[in-house]
Amino acid sequence: MGNLTGRAALVTGGSRGIGAAIARRLAREGADVAITYVAAADQADQVVRDVTAHGVRGVALRADSADPTQVRGAVDRAAAQLGRLDVLVNNAGVFPFGPFEDVSAAELDHVIAVHVRAAFVAAQAASAHLGEGGRIITIGSNLADHVSHPGVALYAMTKSALTGLTRGLARDLGPRGIAVTVVHPGSTDTDMNPADGPSAGDQRVRTALGRFQRAEEVAATVAHLAGPGGATITGTGVLVDAGANA
Repeated sequence: MGNLTGRAALVTGGSRGIGAAIARRLAREGADVAITYVAAADQADQVVRDVTAHGVRGVALRADSADPTQVRGAVDRAAAQLGRLDVLVNNAGVFPFGPFEDVSAAELDHVIAVHVRAAFVAAQAASAHLGEGGRIITIGSNLADHVSHPGVALYAMTKSALTGLTRGLARDLGPRGIAVTVVHPGSTDTDMNPADGPSAGDQRVRTALGRFQRAEEVAATVAHLAGPGGATITGTGVLVDAGANA
């Protein structure tokens, strides 16, 4: 039996990359897992198959994190289909990159909606289902703490907002025994930022360990925070970035 046996989790943006690794790890620890996805239904179905291979329940829910109604609906549907909700992982995200001067009002609104509003709305919806020992874990970025190169002002700004949200929610939900954290990954080998990509060399030399991390390594931290080891870790961020921000 795993550390999360009998628990139920929702991972937003769980069809690929870090989100998929988190879903698989939580299932390995014994949790029933629901994920959201926008377009990659085949990838979402594969993650569900990987989840259920651990003998737990898996659910894929289509929901666009830019739409607050869909976000709230996905949380409620996950709780209904799994019978409960103990862990919310706000993972869905985008990576805007380019000159600050070229960011349009539409792009600004979209990234804020996906990174900030969706996390707030999902937490608000989840709070109606979470009980004593519940967890809200949000995936941020080490760029929220240290911006090492130009072109990421919008991304860094929205990821930084998640630290304030985490601290505020920790105070609001702490009296109910709910712990709230934000995990800040650094360069992680995914299809959005492959370890053999054109900018990988520059990213690698900034790390203390001299390497990208695997999505599974980020997932291991999330699983720890979701389990008994994370019971009193709240209102704070955890860097998982191979020492890039050291």
